[in-house]
Parts: sequence; structure tokens; C-alpha cells
Amino acid sequence: MNDLLKKVHLPADLAAALEACNSITIPATRRDLYELSLGAPGVDRFDVEYEVPGKGLVKEADVVRCTNGIAVNYPEDYIRRRDPDCMRIADNLPSDKPRFKDRHGEEFAQTKAETLAWLSEQELLVVPFKAGSLRFGYASLAVMPRNAAFFATALVDLQGFVTLDELPEFSPRSILYVAPPFRHTHFDGKQIVVHDRTESLHEIFAYNLYPGPSAKKGVFSALLDIGDQEGWLTAHASSVRVTTPYENETVIMHEGASGGGKSEMCQEIRREDDGRVLLGYNIVTDEPYAITLSETSKLAPITDDMTLCHRDLQRSDGLLTVADAEEGWFVRVDGLTQYGEDPTFERECIHPAEPLVFFNIHGVPGATCLPWEHTPDSNGKPCSNPRVVIPRNQIQNIINEPQQVDVRTFGVRMPACTTDNPSYGIMGICHVIPPALAWLWRLIAPRGDKNPSIGATAAEAETIKSGGMVAEGVGSFWPFSTGTKVRAANLQLEQILNAPRTRYVLTPNQHIGAYKVGFAAEWLTREYLARRGQGKIRDDLLTPARCPLFGYALKELKIDGQQVRPTLLTPEFQSKVGVEAYDKGAKILTEFFKSELKQFLTPELDPRGRAIIEVCLNDGTLEDYLALTPLHE
Repeated sequence: MNDLLKKVHLPADLAAALEACNSITIPATRRDLYELSLGAPGVDRFDVEYEVPGKGLVKEADVVRCTNGIAVNYPEDYIRRRDPDCMRIADNLPSDKPRFKDRHGEEFAQTKAETLAWLSEQELLVVPFKAGSLRFGYASLAVMPRNAAFFATALVDLQGFVTLDELPEFSPRSILYVAPPFRHTHFDGKQIVVHDRTESLHEIFAYNLYPGPSAKKGVFSALLDIGDQEGWLTAHASSVRVTTPYENETVIMHEGASGGGKSEMCQEIRREDDGRVLLGYNIVTDEPYAITLSETSKLAPITDDMTLCHRDLQRSDGLLTVADAEEGWFVRVDGLTQYGEDPTFERECIHPAEPLVFFNIHGVPGATCLPWEHTPDSNGKPCSNPRVVIPRNQIQNIINEPQQVDVRTFGVRMPACTTDNPSYGIMGICHVIPPALAWLWRLIAPRGDKNPSIGATAAEAETIKSGGMVAEGVGSFWPFSTGTKVRAANLQLEQILNAPRTRYVLTPNQHIGAYKVGFAAEWLTREYLARRGQGKIRDDLLTPARCPLFGYALKELKIDGQQVRPTLLTPEFQSKVGVEAYDKGAKILTEFFKSELKQFLTPELDPRGRAIIEVCLNDGTLEDYLALTPLHE
């Protein structure tokens, strides 16, 4: 075994596997790891292949050296996005997720032993990293075949590169194992990720080479597990400090299911060629609606997806304090389709300080990898989940210190709603809600309207296709949690109630009634909230929304001297929607909430949460929610 590993207190089975291994590489620099991604220095194209009994040599990915990084592509469409049904729990600790034994008919112990035996026969790469960022994270290890170095490069770019020399003697808090061919030999080609937990160690066994469910969300799972034990959360959220043209500063934290606009919250408002901002267009009449903003606020990103709300960060002043749980961001670029749509981000991709890692994006040896050239899926359409890993230190205006959150927004992908085709796409551009409703929306985290980030089960795909919703679950971090829903719900409620000065807002994306808006509604809401600052929105500017789950609607939204069209604030008054279609959509939404909330009514639920849920189940009014949790004055 490599002498450097002697300072690491390893589990006995891993120590034995490493002792039996003939070759172990521990990278000394990120550059070493990057070069290994192509098999050897100077190589421009590298196929990542494994011998699979009965199938011969199977190609899992190809890696191409471009001038600005490596382009990683997968032969199968299925591996290009996270499978929402990939998590398995191997231990007997409390969990509501599928147990390995229940899904596969046997305990994980045998597969675990076979995994370690297979790894002991490979040329291995052992990579230390910090789960939860270099500053606040937990010392961890990744163990994988050396030819999967691109995966390790993405991992350390996301979590933070450290060397064993930099770390004191330690016991890993989490260990990530990567064994790609097992998805063929044991799991019918599926991208299974198995979590094996104890009170002091969270082991993650990744049986595929797409980093989404393992190097990204698998580490998220470990942080949620640690927080579950210690009483704090890692939120599925982005956050940004917004500085208005008048130098007022507001910190906004944006949550929502995958595809709900977290990355977009840190992006600049898109403008037309003439400088105007296109808020949307009517899908029935094709009428566009644009406004003019002479100057927009400055953005300083804080977090992108995994937002650390560690207990040691919190103060006693009623605001939630957050920090980034990552050292790099796994940015989806499906919204970039041509040059010039996001010049700042494009510059970061095309002229990086260090070469980047691109996924599902076309790469040509020796050429520049362009973030809008998405790899086609087998149907000929561009992959809906192209990604690039951007280290935080390469992001312009990044904020590295913990920040206190003034406003927490929640984004929901909304389908179109019209008189002829009613749906739940009836949320106005900006709704102010009390903490009780903020908690309910985070319990459900609705996911719908063509989410590009992950695959869907057949049942989910059919539900969304027919205009319905599926619940991503508590805090929208539930897909990555290995614990129980009620425990997560209690932690989420406690977090909200412990920060009474933080305000809560709902904002839609994709559609508002009959208008196709993309993420423009979210961007305009951000601009409006920042310009208002921390001052209270006057009561005479708020009106109870027709659907109580939306809290208050705005009576008017004025920005840069312009009134935003009122029917974007209250979609029931759109000529192509109307009250009848709105009410049908409200019923769809309300019944969905009721059906999902009943599962939380267990003896373990916080009594305060039970009271909030019962208001919804009893068709309560906005006043009923306010009686439980008033708006911050």
C-alpha cells in the first residue's frame, strides 16, 4: 500500500483491497489528475472501457482533449442524465428509501465484497477530497479504476482538491467507490448507487460513470446524512447577492425541484438585440411582451446547488446564514443554444484559467469545446442535460464568505394554462407567502413541465406529459436523502421557524397562464425584490391570491418606472385563461398537495407541522396560515 495511506484510518475491507492491489496512484496535483483523464500525457482521445463477462470490452465513455478542457461523452442516452430511481440503502439505519435487499433479493454484503475484490484487481486511483467544501467539509476518499480519472477530476473540481500531505491523520467521514462494469453484471445496465451508512462513515458505491448521482448528489447524500445526525441541513438551493443601481444589497436564496431555476438565479437577465427584456409571449396569439430596463442589478454568486446551512454558521439575529457546500458548480447549459446568449459565462467556459470538464457536449481534439454544441441523443435532438464543471475560483464576482439570507424564493416549472387546456400553470410572477406556506411548498417541491435535469420513471413521464405533477419531496433535497421524510420535514420546519426575519416568495418559470416566460419571471422577481430591499411590502400592494396556496399576489409590480402587465401578477384575468380555467388549475394543485401531505401525519411529526398540514387538508384560507406563522414585519 502507498505510504501516504498509512495516515488514513481505513475500514478493514478497504485496507485489505488496497493492500492486494498492484498499483495505486494518488495524484499530487489537479494537473496530474487531469492528464490521467486521457490515459497518458499528450493523448488527445481516450476510450474508457471495461471487460464485462459475456459482453467483452464495453465502452462506458470517451474523453476528448480540447483547448479549454476535456469533453466527456457517453454512448448511451440513459447514462447522460441522473436516473431518479438509482438510490439503494444497504444498512439498517432509519430510511424511507428502497433497501438493497428488497429490490435485489439479497443483502448487499456479497455485492460489496465482490466490488472490493474487483477493485483490488485494477490499477487504482485513490483521491482525497473534502465533502462539503475545503473550508467547511469533511475529509473523505474516492477509490476507482485509474482509467476513470475524468470522473475523479470532476469530483475534486466539485468538492475541492486536497492532497494527503495537507490533511492530518484522519478517518474518512465518507468514501466513494466506483465500479462501472457492475451495472452490466449485477444491475441490468442501470446506474445504481448504493449507500452503506454507520454513525461515523457513509460509504457510496457508484456503479456508473455519470457523476450526477454519485460525485455530485452522492456527496450531497453524505452531507444530508451528517446533518440528520447533527441537526442541520444542506439545502438544494442557489444563492446570490444582488446589488441594485442604488447600491442596496439583498441576498436571495432560490430553491425548487431539479429544473426549478437554481442555476438561473445566478445568471444575468437575457436581453433582445435591441436591449429590451422579453418577459414572454402569448402561446395562443403569439403576441410578445417586453419591457425596457435601462440598468439592472449587479450579481455576486454565493452558491449554485448545494447550500450549506451548518449549525455552526447560524447567528441569533433571525436570518438564515449560508455558505457554499461545493468548490465547483455542475452547471447545466441546455439554455445556451448559440453564441452571445450569456457572454460572461461563455467567456468562463471558452477561456478558463484551468481546463474544465464538459459532459454531453461535442468535443474535437485540439479545438475549443463550445457550451452550446450539445451532443445529440439517439433521436437526433440535442441532449437536454449538457453540463460543465466550473470551479468557484473561476467564477466572476464570487463571494466566499458566509452570507445571511434576506429572501428565500421557491421556483416551480409551470405548464401553460389556457381556457381550452386548463392546468396548474396559474402562479403569478411573484407571490409573497408566510413561513407556513413556504414549508408546505418545500415538503412537496412539485416537479413538472419537461424537467431537463434528470430522467423520469415511465409513470412520472406519463403524469407530466398529461399535465400533472410529481413531488420531488422535502426541500427538493429528498431525492438525495438516505433518511426518513418526517425527520427531514422536521428539520426543514425548524430551519424556517428559527429564521423569522427571512422572507418567502414563490416565482414560476416556463409559463404564467397563457404566456411562455422561460426564466424571465424569476429574473424580474429577483430585480424587483432587490430594489425593494429589506423593507416591508405595504399591505395595500398585496392581495390574497385566488388560490390560498399562493399566499399573496401583488396588486402592482413597478420596476424602473414601468408597470408590469397586471395579468402576469394575477393570471385569472388573462383573456386566454379566465377564472374558470384558473379554478380548475387551483383544484389540481390543491388536490395534489393534499394527496402528498397525508403521508407526513405520523407521531414523529413536529406538532407545529401537523397544524400547518391540517390547514391545507381542511381547505384553509390564507388567514389560517397567517395565524400560525405571520409575515415578517
